[in-house]
Amino acid sequence: MNKIVKEHYPASKLPEDLRAGVDPSSTVTVTIVQEDARPEKAMTLEEIFAARRPPFRSAEEIDAELRRQRDAWDD
Repeated sequence: MNKIVKEHYPASKLPEDLRAGVDPSSTVTVTIVQEDARPEKAMTLEEIFAARRPPFRSAEEIDAELRRQRDAWDD
């Protein structure tokens, strides 16, 4: 994102539509911020699933982890 700030800019040099209600003999601060032309594209579910890691654990690995945790509770 680009941003330009001009301080102490003569109000008399502003375009007519921006000068409305401003004393032409005063100075102003002008801030220009460039907006993104393209909004960020949302990911589809397929893209989300493709980006994740491969299957995490097998059913046997999960069962073994639960057994270890239960055994730790008994201690």
